[in-house]
Amino acid sequence: MSELERGERLQIMLSAEELRAVENWRFDKRMPSRAAAVRELLRRGLLAEGFTVAAEGARSGSFGVLDDEERATASAPEKE
Repeated sequence: MSELERGERLQIMLSAEELRAVENWRFDKRMPSRAAAVRELLRRGLLAEGFTVAAEGARSGSFGVLDDEERATASAPEKE
């Protein structure tokens, strides 16, 4: 699948205020479509948080909410 093809659909619900903010940003940045604006906002948000595109063949189990250190702390029994 080429980079321009979109194989997955993601539906989200927004409040009127959220949609207005996305639309205002879209028009200010002269984005060609609402979908392009949302993809760009997602990309920027992920980059701001230090996330990058996963490597080809990466397994979903490699990604989680907690990093390895937090996971070890959360699963360790509490000492009294």
